[in-house]
Amino acid sequence: MATAELRGVVGPGPAAIAAPGGGAGPPVMGGGGGGRGDAGPGSGATPGTAAVATAGGPGPGGVAAAGPAPAPPAGGSGAGGSGSAREGWLFKWTNYIKGYQRRWFVLSNGLLSYYRSKAEMRHTCRGTINLATANITVEDSCNFIISNGGAQTYHLKASSEVERQRWVTALELAKAKAVKMLAESDESGDEESVSQTDKTELQNTLRTLSSKVEDLSTCNDLIAKHGTALQRSLSELEALKLPAESNEKIKQVNERATLFRITSNAMINACRDFLMLAQTHSKKWQKSLQYERDQRIRLEETLEQLAKQHNHLERAFRGATVLPANTPGSTGSGKDQCCSGKGDMSDEDEEIEFFDAFDIITMPENLGHKRTGSNISGASSDISLDEQYKHPLEETKKEKRTRIPYKPNYSLNLWSIMKNCIGKELSKIPMPVNFNEPLSMLQRLTEDLEYHELLDRAATCENSLEQLCYVAAFTVSSYSTTVFRTSKPFNPLLGETFELDRLEENGYRSLCEQVSHHPPAAAHHAESKNGWTLRQEIKITSKFRGKYLSIMPLGTIHCIFHATGHHYTWKKVTTTVHNIIVGKLWIDQSGEIDIVNHKTGDKCNLKFVPYSYFSRDIARKVTGEVTDPSGKVHFALLGTWDEKMDCFKVQPVPGDNGGDARQRGHEAEESRAMLWRRNPLPKNAENMYYFSELALTLNAFEGGTAPTDSRLRPDQRLMENGRWDEANAEKQRLEEKQRLSRKKREAEAVKATEDGTPYDPYKALWFERKKDPVTKELTHIYRGGYWECKDKQDWNTCPDIF
Repeated sequence: MATAELRGVVGPGPAAIAAPGGGAGPPVMGGGGGGRGDAGPGSGATPGTAAVATAGGPGPGGVAAAGPAPAPPAGGSGAGGSGSAREGWLFKWTNYIKGYQRRWFVLSNGLLSYYRSKAEMRHTCRGTINLATANITVEDSCNFIISNGGAQTYHLKASSEVERQRWVTALELAKAKAVKMLAESDESGDEESVSQTDKTELQNTLRTLSSKVEDLSTCNDLIAKHGTALQRSLSELEALKLPAESNEKIKQVNERATLFRITSNAMINACRDFLMLAQTHSKKWQKSLQYERDQRIRLEETLEQLAKQHNHLERAFRGATVLPANTPGSTGSGKDQCCSGKGDMSDEDEEIEFFDAFDIITMPENLGHKRTGSNISGASSDISLDEQYKHPLEETKKEKRTRIPYKPNYSLNLWSIMKNCIGKELSKIPMPVNFNEPLSMLQRLTEDLEYHELLDRAATCENSLEQLCYVAAFTVSSYSTTVFRTSKPFNPLLGETFELDRLEENGYRSLCEQVSHHPPAAAHHAESKNGWTLRQEIKITSKFRGKYLSIMPLGTIHCIFHATGHHYTWKKVTTTVHNIIVGKLWIDQSGEIDIVNHKTGDKCNLKFVPYSYFSRDIARKVTGEVTDPSGKVHFALLGTWDEKMDCFKVQPVPGDNGGDARQRGHEAEESRAMLWRRNPLPKNAENMYYFSELALTLNAFEGGTAPTDSRLRPDQRLMENGRWDEANAEKQRLEEKQRLSRKKREAEAVKATEDGTPYDPYKALWFERKKDPVTKELTHIYRGGYWECKDKQDWNTCPDIF
């Protein structure tokens, strides 16, 4: 029975999964496949759940996991889809902490690849080994090893001896084919792993070229045939007794016909030479292309390893190493820590993705349980979720919540996901909630009103230039909430809304609606009883450049003051998230903003200075000048977008040449006035996504809101409560529902076109798209009716989006 247990045979009752290797246990071999595989077995045992076998041959001790084993998998499925020779489930050795883990293996085109699940085949490959240079060794009835000389080694276990033999046979056949293909390569010693798609595409191109040359040859034959007949006819004409002048003309035509035939022959020969050259150099082109691809893969693997090393160094520096949760009954001794360190946690632990979060930590089934464990922020380990997150069915407007559930400290390799997004539009790429914060883009847009009192003060100004200074300070203040906010907000669903009613407390109320999905666009309207209106339509475009992420908001912001009729417009600057691959994420704002008063012609130019390692200037610096319509400067602005903005009154003094010059420094200092200073962050903000006091209240439940309100979005609510696995599943459901709705609208549009009937495209519910009277741009402007519907609680026109 001991032998059976060491072989990993699953019996009725407690069984043990044996570590690979002969006799007593696994040999000490380097593991890892394809740069992201599992770590190879080392030595040591998992405390409480493993036993060290003393019997067997020499070498490190074997490890057998105790306890009831899972039911054996279905095994291989024979010839799978997508042209694969074989695919199915196998157990793969990861490390002494996790032992064997079930993985989905695919054998195709001489390559053996594996995934965590069959569904993962669409987006993430965990490792690949080339069988052309691999050795296949059978250990016992169920175990076998695939190695390519030490760089990659897979210790695998099948569910039965028959299943193992099927896999080994398929692998040997695939290896033989791969070796044969390698031997037939025209360049001995070099590996040509050109994809089948590239070969087919090149062959099709050459086939097309050959076809075109054949057509040209046919045309050439016809030209030669007709040219000969023409020359014969001309010769017959020359034989006739015609005037001398006619003979001369006929001779010229004959020469031109001969020249035309010679030229066409030369053209055909040139085309034939080109085709031969293309056929001769096609393999060299293939090889150059493959070389560039291999270089890119090696660079990606190097960057990935660098990112992991940097991550380990940061953890060591903070003294907060994240380890997998111990299994029940483990003691957590120093020896165990040494063993786990020797196995290096396996690369798969560094490649944790959102759909495998349960491998790392088990979330509580109900919110009343305390959050404990090494993967949860220590600051929240003694606070239950019920204590952290409490809200009555309807929160009173006077009592706003001051904290939310602390952010779980999940380990996630950002580069493993982001490297496939280089150069793409991120709004079109589905991302796990691990990158998000529990607020939607509509709520982030509403955060622009954090310092609404600046607009209240501006509304009381009698001088338009002073008013412009406060508007400029308000513009800068909207960026102060982003300084530590490196997580992205949820992309709103089409038709999603968010209201913020602070009419009683602060004198304003705000409404946002997602008016377009591709490109994503949100419309915002806020009105204050203190005499101002703010409206905007913002389209967010973003590009991942490998090292940094650029976020470019497009659209115009309007601010109108009721008493004076002053109408201001401006646009936002570019936000850049740095250190996407390696290092701590940090945010910078760069670019210029021109704020224009369309009634008076006054202008303010704000410059957001990009951060530079070589600059001695202060970080996040913003400078500005307020000018009248003639261009004369009246105020100078100076500050930082994350801290404060000051204003200096500019008094011209006589210059050397009789003109005006700017006032001297000490005189400017006397006129300094502080326009705005950032409010301090709440206590423990670092555990709550660095939310400001306003941001903490935005997702608090409020009764009476529209059924499309962001507060009611289930995936966002689950994420806020720390249930990230459920949030990811719910996010996928909502996105699929949105895709089905879009396809239905497209089908209706096609049917209407075919039938010749009019079709109304999607229209926003609370905003109307029309030409702005000031900027002449097409934009969404609030059409009214929302607050009236809220008073009546009449939401019949709202779509079902959640």
